[in-house]
Amino acid sequence: MHCFIISVKKQCGFRQRKNDFSAGSPELEEIFGIKTGRLSGIVAHHIPNYLQKNRLPSWETNIMEDWEAKVDKIIEETENENMTLISGIPPWLIMYFEKLTEKHGKKIKQLFPNLQLIVTGGVNYEPYRDKMEDLLGGKVDIIQTFPASEGFFAFQDDYTREGLLLLTNHGIFYEFIPLEEFGKPGARRLTLKEIELHKDYALVLTTNSGLWAYSIGDVVRFISKDPYRILVSGRTKHFTSAFGEHVIAFEVEEAMKATLEKYSAQITEFHLAPQVNPSEGLPYHEWLIEFEKEPENFELFRDELDLQLRVRNTYYDDLISGNILQKLKITRLSRNAFHEYAKSQGKLGARIRPQD
Repeated sequence: MHCFIISVKKQCGFRQRKNDFSAGSPELEEIFGIKTGRLSGIVAHHIPNYLQKNRLPSWETNIMEDWEAKVDKIIEETENENMTLISGIPPWLIMYFEKLTEKHGKKIKQLFPNLQLIVTGGVNYEPYRDKMEDLLGGKVDIIQTFPASEGFFAFQDDYTREGLLLLTNHGIFYEFIPLEEFGKPGARRLTLKEIELHKDYALVLTTNSGLWAYSIGDVVRFISKDPYRILVSGRTKHFTSAFGEHVIAFEVEEAMKATLEKYSAQITEFHLAPQVNPSEGLPYHEWLIEFEKEPENFELFRDELDLQLRVRNTYYDDLISGNILQKLKITRLSRNAFHEYAKSQGKLGARIRPQD
């Protein structure tokens, strides 16, 4: 989902609240008699009538393909409205909020004082939490979800607790491949009663819409069995193992989160990649980071980030201890570097999940 903003009409003489569902284009293409399009665009045709009456942005805005122009138009149509619930992928919410803040010189809670809830999904929210809280400038409850084209799998039924409640009675049969076996001949597919807590599994689906033993590409970790609660710990393709370390996205995100908290820094985006053949010295992990607020002591920040990753991944720790890898290095990127790169590749506004 790009930026899905909902509110409900308020009675008793207060200013009317609006529904704002800005997503992929709702224009559908018919192929062999079947209407096709982006998931969020298809969903736009199935929003209940009671939410349609006050819905924004307009159809003309929703079908815009230029994401930057679309965000500007969304701002134009929402900036003076009484927004109460906003939903979307964190990077695009941040873009929307930053543009609003730059235009008005106010925090989001000042612009939308009745904003009560943000519903997010698509990527792990935690690396973006500090940046979001800074932009919001006030208390807003956050609920995380786990949606995809293939189904709606889980949601945070209690926003005060970690983990998402797995939906086990929604026409989906789940199986789980231990991540270390994924892609290997004879890999086991475990049922819910066979899973173990705090282990990473590739998610496999069989659904009543026709999917059969389909690997969705997501990696999950169970933190509870009664009820079944999960964390989305990454993607089967989102890992680095150039040196046998098999560092997954969840470990990277948690290491970054812990380091940011310790040094009161903020980031907009980051990326990790192995430097296999450096010009000098041992190989290393290179972290490309776009800082919103840099740490006061950059070297201590780097050391802590390296330590936090070593704590979470014993293979990486062994490689450092055995002098096979040197400690990670950080490359600072200029403001909007990721934004500009995505734009240069024609990917600005593209969905995070390849299935959508």
